[in-house]
Amino acid sequence: MGFVFPEKYGGMEGSFLDLTVLMEEMGRACLPGPFFSTVILGGISLLEGGNEKQKERFLPKIAKGEIILTLAVTEVSGNYEPEGIETRSVKTEEGYTIDGTKLFVPDAHIADYILVAARTEEGKGNNGIALFIIDTKSPGITVTPLKTISGDKQCEVRFEGVKIKEDALIGGLNNGWSIIQKVWPKIVVARCAEMVGGAQEALGMTINYAKEREQFGSPIGTLQAVQHYCADMVADVDGCRYITYQAAWMLSCGLSCDKEVAMAKAWCSDAFRRVTAKGHQIHGAIGFTEEHDLHLYYKKAKTWELFYGDSNFHREIVAQQMGL
Repeated sequence: MGFVFPEKYGGMEGSFLDLTVLMEEMGRACLPGPFFSTVILGGISLLEGGNEKQKERFLPKIAKGEIILTLAVTEVSGNYEPEGIETRSVKTEEGYTIDGTKLFVPDAHIADYILVAARTEEGKGNNGIALFIIDTKSPGITVTPLKTISGDKQCEVRFEGVKIKEDALIGGLNNGWSIIQKVWPKIVVARCAEMVGGAQEALGMTINYAKEREQFGSPIGTLQAVQHYCADMVADVDGCRYITYQAAWMLSCGLSCDKEVAMAKAWCSDAFRRVTAKGHQIHGAIGFTEEHDLHLYYKKAKTWELFYGDSNFHREIVAQQMGL
């Protein structure tokens, strides 16, 4: 849990590229735990934007696995732009009052703390957003799990007159969006790494099935149509891996890589879904049963292609980076 945190906070000083390898294996295993929400969404956000007192308070507990965190950004608009944030924070004598509704918040139903992006009274656009860390046991918070295609735990979180103290503010009053922008590339690439692992696992089980399943007296893998499907899957999986690790390496080196990150998410969003869909075609009926694992990866592919921007969202970023 403390893999990428400094040793003084109980971590192992691992690089983001190291973490990318770990995230790929988690995607391969279809891991259902709250690692992503706690370490990537919550922990790295605190590491980037929190003050020393906040880091000393929360990061060692994350590293020990004692607390679960998550990040709440998306609202009813469903987009990942600052204009979509309507949750309000109002300054009071004791701190702030939060009102609003967040959607698709991962693992909020079991989180101990939620990092919440809220609009302040003092600005508009990305200059008027603050980031707060809020105890989920605070009065006025209602968490409702949402029904999802993949069975993952996304939640609606309502804040109704939630009172928090001054020390809950992370990184300055109107500095919330700049923190999210710093963390955003790592969130996106970490999800891409999980897609790489999931796609690799779907490919592996499909290749094995094509070698073992016999029809008309020979394995179906001897049929040209099946071979071409498998070749397409390999190209997609390797494409995902190379483009994801390029972005991860650049992030680890501190290089500017907005275009590379967006390219990785745009490609992986479509490719992971294509790989699992072709896997279903080759497996036939058995691949659609609950007893087989392939459906788990297809459902993840459908969910993850939308998380943190779909392929069209990120293609637009690539176009902007090219000056178009």
